[in-house]
Amino acid sequence: MNKILIGIIIVLLIGGGLYIYKQSGIPSYENMPLEDVSTDTSDVMPVEPDGGIGDGAQVLDELLAQQGETQEVIGKSVEGRDIVAYHYGTGDKEVLFVGGIHGGYSWNTALLAQQAMKHFSGAVDETIPEGVKVTIIPVLNPDGLDKVVDIDANDQIDSDDIDASNQELVRARFNANGVDLNRNFDCNWKKKGVWKSQKVSGGKAPFSEPESQAVRAYIEKSNPDAVVVWYSSAGGVYASQCDGKTPEGTFALTNDYAEASGYPAHKEFDAYEVNGDMVNWLAKKGTPAISVLLTDKTNTEWAKNKKGIDAVLNFVAK
Repeated sequence: MNKILIGIIIVLLIGGGLYIYKQSGIPSYENMPLEDVSTDTSDVMPVEPDGGIGDGAQVLDELLAQQGETQEVIGKSVEGRDIVAYHYGTGDKEVLFVGGIHGGYSWNTALLAQQAMKHFSGAVDETIPEGVKVTIIPVLNPDGLDKVVDIDANDQIDSDDIDASNQELVRARFNANGVDLNRNFDCNWKKKGVWKSQKVSGGKAPFSEPESQAVRAYIEKSNPDAVVVWYSSAGGVYASQCDGKTPEGTFALTNDYAEASGYPAHKEFDAYEVNGDMVNWLAKKGTPAISVLLTDKTNTEWAKNKKGIDAVLNFVAK
């Protein structure tokens, strides 16, 4: 008897609910013409694969890897920030581009590197010659960059976010130990280097800093066929050399980038003595490497540098 009463109550509740629903003015799709029914699912949150949190990101990484896009943390800065290398393409010949070695002082080199990443992302087949792999380290000195803009390695730099005095920009040139990273490599290294007319720290020894150690380890592991390091500012392309020796192919690389971009080409940087320079260390290793100095400290001159990048890729692809 009790079961019968419970059943009757349930039926009444369901019926009453349906009546209220129909009287409430909420449209029913049952008799609506098909063309009036929206099929837009843009507001529907997609279900992640396997129902696990983070699976969507994992799948995205796998899809990008299939397109020839991957990334790896190659080391940490003094303050523990990631130093990230981004890879595009899967060829046997590798070109390495490095930005942000002077942190916030040359923040536009990091922005230029990010523009290059955007250029290659999702368009590997269209932008990179067959047989070539591109690697970009956009920020080698993330602690220095952080002094003038609050940014993670994956965030896009906005020039409007840069609000620093010239004195603050100069301090942002160095890593958190106060070392000029471009004086910390093993070519004619000195404990006290020179920047223009100023004395700067080259570190306690060659590769004393975690940032230079990270890029050294990556280069020794990957053995790139060519390296381009962006600096600012002088407006030119400079070949590398160590103890008067320049690796084969370096001058051709210099001329190709310069001719394509419109920057003047130089056999070496000789405005003042430079000790412990990164590209000169690469020359000592026998790797063709060039320094590209942007014209100023705010513009990336993307149109010019895109042509230079393409020229380098075609040079290596030969």
